[in-house]
Amino acid sequence: MTRFEVVFQGQVQPGAALDQVRANVGKLFQVSGSQLDALFSGRRIVIKQGLDQVAAEKYRIALERAGAQCSIVPMDEQAADAPPAAPEPSAPAAQPRAAPERPAASGRVVPRDEFMAAFSEVEAPDLDIAPLGADMQDEYDAFTPLPIDLSALSLAPVGSDMGELKKDEPGQVPNTDHLKLSDQ
Repeated sequence: MTRFEVVFQGQVQPGAALDQVRANVGKLFQVSGSQLDALFSGRRIVIKQGLDQVAAEKYRIALERAGAQCSIVPMDEQAADAPPAAPEPSAPAAQPRAAPERPAASGRVVPRDEFMAAFSEVEAPDLDIAPLGADMQDEYDAFTPLPIDLSALSLAPVGSDMGELKKDEPGQVPNTDHLKLSDQ
């Protein structure tokens, strides 16, 4: 079954006021400030992915009611080879679409936007998982005891007083039964 993603690039419906659309989208996704600025930056933002066509249409309809334009893109291999659709020229905030992420001839992944381009030159080691039962301890030098002389120390015998504070024994409480209070 084909899965879809809902893509938003900050475009608004023709004739819609950008401020009103920003407010509507902010209410719809419950975001404000820098998160809202990121949505309307013109970059390709995937709102939701892994949806069936009915659920993706619900997102598209909700965004269109808010005054925004979005697109539904299939996530399968054929969609990655298809050329991206050109943005509508009548949209005031139209930005050129970024190329879809696809492997280059060298096996590297082409970054989808300038944010991901910052990570294109990162070299990470190719680590694998150790086999079951493998020793995970790094090699280490043999233990060398420190030259501390403990010969002057000894242990106290079991049950001996180790300098604990003695509890005060309660004093004798005087008998006050013969005393009375009187009104005079």
